[in-house]
Amino acid sequence: MYRLSKLRFGFPVFLFLALFLDGSISQVFSVQMFRYPTAMVSHLVVLWLVCGVLFEADDGTFDMPLGWWAAVAGAVFDLYYTGIFGIAVFIFPLVVYLTRRLASWIRPNFLSGLLIYFIDITVVEGLGYLASRAMRLNTGAGSAFLVNTLGPTLAFNLAMFVILYFPIRWVYNWLK
Repeated sequence: MYRLSKLRFGFPVFLFLALFLDGSISQVFSVQMFRYPTAMVSHLVVLWLVCGVLFEADDGTFDMPLGWWAAVAGAVFDLYYTGIFGIAVFIFPLVVYLTRRLASWIRPNFLSGLLIYFIDITVVEGLGYLASRAMRLNTGAGSAFLVNTLGPTLAFNLAMFVILYFPIRWVYNWLK
C-alpha cells in the first residue's frame, strides 16, 4: 500500500470529484460543448489519473494502486454516465498502464506530460468510438469522428491540462 494516509484517502476523493466535475462541466456548458456536428468531451478523470502517474513517476515511486482506482472510477463512470458497463472499466486502467510505460521512457515534466495526455485522450476517445461502433451504437464515419469529436475533445482537454497541471501538482504535493 502507499505510504501516507493523506494521499491514501485524498487521491480517491479528488478522483471522484473529477468524475462528477466531468458531468457538471458537460451539463453546464452543454450548449457550447455539444453544438451539432461537433462534440467536446471533458476528461478530468483521465487528467487526474495521468497526473497521478506523472507525479508518482517524478518521485520515483510506483506504489499507489492507480489501476484499481481507475477500474473503480471506470465502473462508476460507466454506470453513471453511459449506462453500458465495461468500456471505461477497461479503458481507464489501460490509460494508467500506458501512462506508466510512457513515463518510464521519458522524464515526466510539463511538456512530456502534455504529450502523454494527448496520446491518452486519443486512446480513450478512439477506443470509445471503436467500442460504440462494435456495439452498433454509433454509425458515424471515422473521418467525421476525427473532425467532429476527436479534434475538439483534444483541444478542450489539452487546454484543461495547461490550466490545471500546476494546481493539480500543488494538490498532489499537499496530499503527500
